[in-house]
Amino acid sequence: MALYHRHSTLNKMTIARSPSGAEGSQGKATRDRGTSGADAAVLLLLILGLLLQGCGLVFDAVELVHPLTRDELSTMCAQRQIRVGISVEPFRPFVFPAVYTDEGVRVTGFDVELIREVADALTVHCGGQQPIVPTLHVTRFRDLFIELDEGHIDLFVSSFSGNVPGGTPSGLWSSIPYFHGGGVSAMTRSPEIAENIRTQFRKQAGRADTLAAIRESLSGLTVAVQNRRSAHLYAEANLRDIRLLVCDSLPAAVETKDPHIDVILTDYPILQYVTKQVWPDWRLLERPDGSPLILSQESFSIVTGAGKRRLQWFLNNLLYRLEERGRLAEMRRRWLEENYAPTRRATAEGLQLDVSKVPDHYDQGQCRIAGGL
Repeated sequence: MALYHRHSTLNKMTIARSPSGAEGSQGKATRDRGTSGADAAVLLLLILGLLLQGCGLVFDAVELVHPLTRDELSTMCAQRQIRVGISVEPFRPFVFPAVYTDEGVRVTGFDVELIREVADALTVHCGGQQPIVPTLHVTRFRDLFIELDEGHIDLFVSSFSGNVPGGTPSGLWSSIPYFHGGGVSAMTRSPEIAENIRTQFRKQAGRADTLAAIRESLSGLTVAVQNRRSAHLYAEANLRDIRLLVCDSLPAAVETKDPHIDVILTDYPILQYVTKQVWPDWRLLERPDGSPLILSQESFSIVTGAGKRRLQWFLNNLLYRLEERGRLAEMRRRWLEENYAPTRRATAEGLQLDVSKVPDHYDQGQCRIAGGL
């Protein structure tokens, strides 16, 4: 009521200052409109004060009319799920081909185990009453970026190199690394090509220049890469005088007969695994001292939207804790160094895959000459 008394006093002072104690018709009309509008505003404030009994409830009332947007972590807690993108192409040992088990179709690998860690940490973050379920959205690697940008998934994990120039499109964000020691490497079936690589390094006479050696060695050859992976970006930026073949997957490159592929470029830890366990007729290219030929330094990261700040901090803090506890090192040993049967691990610890996605999972696509994509 104090506001109303002050308003009345001001009106009386205005009237008292009018010439001869009277007002003109225009001034009177203006004063009447101002008084009625102010009185209505005061009445509204009085009603809100009586109904809400405190300014804190005013905020609640506004939220009822215009609900505040939940942050991404609160949404996951409310929905009890996290939508995770994963590549349909296998990147052994990070993502293995799906297998049929008594419990349904399962997929496993280093990245799948990491997804479990993310879901378990979210369960704790959300109070631990009900588990947060990771829902896998399987699609082509190149389409994971689109799925994330359009909001169909919350993040994706597919041995993605987060520190490669041009690798992360605008609007997306890469976490701190969960895997170190990556980098583009190469494999071939030709002993002559392997020897030529070593010869080019020997010619350098102590002036090591990996890029110069690889350019000279691959000149005139047909080189296969996977679409949008770091090896594809590396080849486009650095290699000259090669015939570049862009493939939908690594298996597609291995299985292609026409044109004949001389060298395949992809991530070193993947080639390290498949040349030992999957395609023994392919060999890693090496330096003269027998060490593997690695053309870049890369680390694998989790990818999410640039605007999801709460989720970004959650992921970075989680990965730091996993590194600090030695959990990431343990996962690396399990998948890159131990002997194991992927099918057994898929049965025991794999994540469920929608059966409708299995045909896509086994369709490894094809290869095409660069420029005709």
